Amino acid sequence: MSIESLNAQNTDTSSFSRKRLQGVVIAETSIYGATMLGLNQLWYKDYPREHFHFFNDNKEWLQIDKVGHSFSAYYLGLVGMEALHWSGVSETKSTWIGGALGFIFLSSIEVFDGFSQGWGFSNGDMIANASGYLLAAGQQQLFKKQIAMMKFSFHPSPYAQARPNVLGRNFSEQFMKDYNGQTYWLSFAIADVFPVGEKFPPWLALAFGYGAKGMYGGFDNVWESKGATYDFSSTKREREFYAALDINLWRIKTKSKALQSIFKTIGFLKIPLPAYEFKSKRFYPFYF
Repeated sequence: MSIESLNAQNTDTSSFSRKRLQGVVIAETSIYGATMLGLNQLWYKDYPREHFHFFNDNKEWLQIDKVGHSFSAYYLGLVGMEALHWSGVSETKSTWIGGALGFIFLSSIEVFDGFSQGWGFSNGDMIANASGYLLAAGQQQLFKKQIAMMKFSFHPSPYAQARPNVLGRNFSEQFMKDYNGQTYWLSFAIADVFPVGEKFPPWLALAFGYGAKGMYGGFDNVWESKGATYDFSSTKREREFYAALDINLWRIKTKSKALQSIFKTIGFLKIPLPAYEFKSKRFYPFYF
């Protein structure tokens, strides 16, 4: 999905297509319903239901999970915007209604959590969901493009080996579960921010990232399993802050439809390029 192609859509109300809009509504409703049903059967069914309750998880995982919520709401919002633009819905409605797709989807999961004994409704997650929605919709409304794009990168960490049931047993599980290996970025196309001239590559970007390490559990590094206590409290839980070069794949112009599709699909990934971590003062020739 490309927000650049979204900007090129004709938003004149004369281009409105009721048939397209009906298709979008049916598709999104069907996907939403199937996803909620699947989550209920695969994720929540093994946990007893109870009265609606709250759970304060704001200190979990040094807030990496919260940034992940913002990231998901951001990109689902962009998808929702483009879908309504494609239907010919006015730009303002497409931005604020379509952009709310991620917020609505993730907020529904919070409601499930609120009735599950294993979790609870998290105000912190809701704030994160709203921030991703507002980042996408606010920029589109103000600038008609995404000046600050959220990006994601991942590298396997050594911590998963000690607690694979929580952090993942293989690469695909660790990609989703191991917050030690996840880095989230705000990527700015340099030409959008600095007066570099028309000949400057529009796809070259500067990104600022946030990550963390030393986390074996959500709140601390001590846990029990099968009657044994595992104490990794000597491992320091640390935040990390990065600056790096990046490439905005959505800004690269190509006549190849295959390349366009590839760039559209993987545009959310931070391209591995030189990076600097401020706290450790470490330079990485290529940071994943």
